[in-house]
Amino acid sequence: MRALITGVTGFVGSHLAEYLLHRGDEVVGTARWRSQTANIDHIQDKIQLVECDLRDYASVKRVLAEVRPDQVYHLAAQSFVHASWQAPAETLTTNIVGQLHLLEAMRDLKVNPPSMVACSSEEYGLVKPDEVPIKETNPLRPLSPYGVSKVGQDLLAYQYHQSFGTHVIRTRAFNHDGPRRGKVFATSNFAFQIAQIEKGLNEPVLRVGNLEAKRDFTDVRDIVKAYVLAVEKGEPGEVYNICSGEAHTIQKVVDILSGMSKVDIRVEQDPARMRPSDVPILLGDYSKFHALTGWKPTIPFEQTLRDLLNWWREQ
Repeated sequence: MRALITGVTGFVGSHLAEYLLHRGDEVVGTARWRSQTANIDHIQDKIQLVECDLRDYASVKRVLAEVRPDQVYHLAAQSFVHASWQAPAETLTTNIVGQLHLLEAMRDLKVNPPSMVACSSEEYGLVKPDEVPIKETNPLRPLSPYGVSKVGQDLLAYQYHQSFGTHVIRTRAFNHDGPRRGKVFATSNFAFQIAQIEKGLNEPVLRVGNLEAKRDFTDVRDIVKAYVLAVEKGEPGEVYNICSGEAHTIQKVVDILSGMSKVDIRVEQDPARMRPSDVPILLGDYSKFHALTGWKPTIPFEQTLRDLLNWWREQ
């Protein structure tokens, strides 16, 4: 298979590329000219990297015309929830209009490969106590500009399938972590701070935000396997939760990582790390996807955090 991954230089994109290469697939990945390529330095000679800005329709159409992929994994996005509060317009434009260009280019070129759109559990937003674990039928009540942008991507993909028969599958992944996770994300930031403290670069204080939020974490290496199964076995137009089915408080994440530290660390809450509104709980139900594909997560949460911390120690 020739697979096209938008945003291949990102955290998930790099792991997906690794997995597809391991299967023997040909991988073409898009990146903007100023993208950092550190995540794929170890495989860059094995993939075809093409420049593409999803906000430029001509650029997107050119890439699709040249690559003619057998599969498309649309991952490229402004993916940091906190940043969406500072740059809501950029988040909406990058995520919704970028995907619109991809879908329109497919229509114009009359190509219709099985495609997966990476949506998000942040779409569910305000979840009521009697609505967990969250099924795909749960109301969408996003609580951030990022969540709104992902609702836009999700429904746009659905509309294109209904209107034009586009072979697109929607996945709503819950939180995922592992090596190479950007330090702007909570779990990775905690691991980064601990690695710096261990090196003597910072005082032994771990600065945190909201510790009461509950999140459903899955290892990224399990997530990318789910994405491939979604493309190969998913029903066009359908949506699937990808998650572990277990929720952990951010406090528990801090406790686990602190327990792995080689030095004693004090935890302090930083007001700057608090969001204007936060999703109190995201706990997913992946039974729909499991029934279709047999997929289930295999990597324990503690191993995910240990691998993430060890990666930061190496950095």
